[in-house]
Amino acid sequence: MSQFKVMVTDYEYETLRYEEEVFEKIDAQFLKAQAKTEEEVIEAAPEDVDGLLVQYAEIGEKVFEVLSDLKVVARYGIGVDTVDLEAATEHGVKIVNVAEYCQDEVSDQAMALLLACARKLVLLNNDVKVGNWDFNIAKPIYRLRGRSLGIIGFGRIPRKLAEKAAAFGLELLVYDPFIDEEIAAKYGVKLVELDELMKKSDFVSVHVPLNNDTRHMISTKEFKLMKESAFIINTARGAVIDEAALIEALKNKELAGAGLDVTEQEPIENDNPLLEMDNVIITPHVGWYSKEAQIELQTRAAEGVSDVLAGKEPKYLVNQEILDE
Repeated sequence: MSQFKVMVTDYEYETLRYEEEVFEKIDAQFLKAQAKTEEEVIEAAPEDVDGLLVQYAEIGEKVFEVLSDLKVVARYGIGVDTVDLEAATEHGVKIVNVAEYCQDEVSDQAMALLLACARKLVLLNNDVKVGNWDFNIAKPIYRLRGRSLGIIGFGRIPRKLAEKAAAFGLELLVYDPFIDEEIAAKYGVKLVELDELMKKSDFVSVHVPLNNDTRHMISTKEFKLMKESAFIINTARGAVIDEAALIEALKNKELAGAGLDVTEQEPIENDNPLLEMDNVIITPHVGWYSKEAQIELQTRAAEGVSDVLAGKEPKYLVNQEILDE
């Protein structure tokens, strides 16, 4: 009989062999489900399950109450907005993520969206493919060097972006109240308040986690501060931007366009006005992905669960306050 029980609540991966290899080492029975809601998770999981691996499933108070033997929940990814951290801590459940993966992938995606917006590549590509050959439809296009990139949030991924953007000659502005001047100097960025960043930036790239403080932090007020020639890029979480406000700002030509790898509703609704706008580029939350990053993600998420069950301190513990309790 296995020493532990671990269940993956939901997944879209072609194989789970990386997780299986990790759990074999600690003699854990590995169960698989496709449960997205709390009710579905509770129904699918045995009551004595020790650990959960989660991709999109909601994990809240109900789950922690019913699965009383639960010791750890690992999220496939960096953000943990689908997990009730407060409830987890109250029930003594450790929440782990994979904080250091896909740094190059997401920063590459942000830079790619910035370049595509700046050079209006999608507009020009689509026009050529319907039989036209006229660069004038993209006017005006401005030289990138010497323009400014405002970065909202300055964790691991946006620091990678800053390094890449600097090579294109962009001036770098950062809003992050948790970053000091020493870090800013190291990466060659200027710390500013959010309003100043929105006013001065030719491109704004969003890199904050989604929580109660950041939901809709970019809304009508912020869009009205932006230059009419500016673009906003989002590779973080869709709901950090007030999508209705973005649509209204684009209709009113308060900014030039947007590059979005994330939207408030995923998949995006077929009737969303953003889909009809030539100055908006939307990709299907692919920024995290490369073959290497996916293997790293699956392996490290499983190792987070394995470490907790084996009595080790996990590398990426999110609810650190549980250690104090």
